[in-house]
Amino acid sequence: MPDADYFAAAADDVSALAVIEGGGPARVGLDVVFLKDVDPVDAIVGLEAVMTGCSYEEAGARPRAGQLLSSAEVDSPFVLAVSDTLRDALVSVSAEDAVRAAEAWTASGSAAGLDAATATGVVEALVGLARRAHAAELRAVLLVDAVTWSVSGVPGP
Repeated sequence: MPDADYFAAAADDVSALAVIEGGGPARVGLDVVFLKDVDPVDAIVGLEAVMTGCSYEEAGARPRAGQLLSSAEVDSPFVLAVSDTLRDALVSVSAEDAVRAAEAWTASGSAAGLDAATATGVVEALVGLARRAHAAELRAVLLVDAVTWSVSGVPGP
């Protein structure tokens, strides 16, 4: 399972280029949440499905869900978008609903390898990132493969 830095940025295209050329989102001064062992597409689409009450297929077909923003010519690092629907769900979820979403996420099998407590920590970290992005009027919540640079210095849950 890959490790990834989830980060908030003003726009997709500029952010993807800056992150790759700058050596990672933390190095270019972006708000970063480092998550270990959370699949950047399957698990995140599964989380969106449980948080928004839709099917996995519907969540995966939404605009921006797992959209590759970096060059397809390069194997790694890569930058993917998180859907606006998930970002908005993370911003508006209550603390109690975040815990319930984490429990449903693990029960769905989409959070492969995570127990309920760890999944709750992941959801809470993503909620915090989405809320900080919203408060700063940053539109995009993105993720980048973190294997190619040193750990961002921001501990994951």
